[in-house]
Amino acid sequence: MKTHTLLMPLDMHLHLRDGLMLDTVAPLSAYTYSGAIVMPNLVPPVETLEDVKAYKQRIMAAVPNDFFEPYMTLFYKNYDKAFLKSVADHIIAIKLYPAGITTNSEGGVASFNIGEMRETLQTMSDLGIPLCVHGETDGFVMDREAEFMSIYELLATSFPKLKIIMEHITTKAAVEMLDKHENLYATITAHHLILTLDDVVGGMMKPHLFCKPIAKRPEDLDALLTVALEAHPKVMFGSDSAPHPKEKKESCGCAAGVFTAPISLQLLCEIFEQYDKLHNLQAFVSDNAQNIYGICAEFKEVTLEKRPFVVPETYGFVVPMYAGEIIAWAIESVD
Repeated sequence: MKTHTLLMPLDMHLHLRDGLMLDTVAPLSAYTYSGAIVMPNLVPPVETLEDVKAYKQRIMAAVPNDFFEPYMTLFYKNYDKAFLKSVADHIIAIKLYPAGITTNSEGGVASFNIGEMRETLQTMSDLGIPLCVHGETDGFVMDREAEFMSIYELLATSFPKLKIIMEHITTKAAVEMLDKHENLYATITAHHLILTLDDVVGGMMKPHLFCKPIAKRPEDLDALLTVALEAHPKVMFGSDSAPHPKEKKESCGCAAGVFTAPISLQLLCEIFEQYDKLHNLQAFVSDNAQNIYGICAEFKEVTLEKRPFVVPETYGFVVPMYAGEIIAWAIESVD
């Protein structure tokens, strides 16, 4: 059987939620990943040093037997310099959400007024704290990311030493933006390397493939594949695995989010093998992230085997992407 081994896989954009959901999904990521950047959009959001410490304790309590580092983040507000200095050693980044644009983002940024944001962003730049951004406007759903490019331009030029991560990019426009500014980087999900909007709503609506940002056009998929498969040094893997209870997905008000955590490495092997680029997967899923963030991941060796794997119908009360379907790769061992 064909096998492929990955060292220190990292998920640079992960939702673990809290409470029973945290207990359900955190072990699934901790099993195969050395670490993950954990999103702060809880209810209420992670906004204080006490919040950061308490949330990290809850995560570690959910994964006591795994070598796994949760890299913590703060929910963006206009923090002052003193606060940022006090929290800098406890976080890896600050996550900015435009207000109301996605799950639990109601307290996000309503206006990108550089004057009001300057103290926070300049201090982050001075302290080396990256800014992770959910880059969408509130315009027409297919145009939201492309419309946000002007805001990335504004941020990148106003704070040229600030490391800015364009999260879960989905468009050709975002790929083209990568090389326009030295301080712009990006995460890409596994599902956005597979899906177009047609896969989500082209026939019967598939709620477990619905996410924000929504999957886009074939030309956008092609652009994402180009930079991911070549392991462009400014891109890295971030699953944006976003679990919701089954009843929240299979409902009239379908919650946005694709749950891929337990099958993401298997899907990436399938994608990269399809294009004869398995040799670049290590950089995409670990090396680039360590270079961009300046981290040294916990050692973990994950070996995958090319054999049919039936995706479980559920993990607890959460339905994964491709539930009940067969994918081409499986986890063989974790050391």
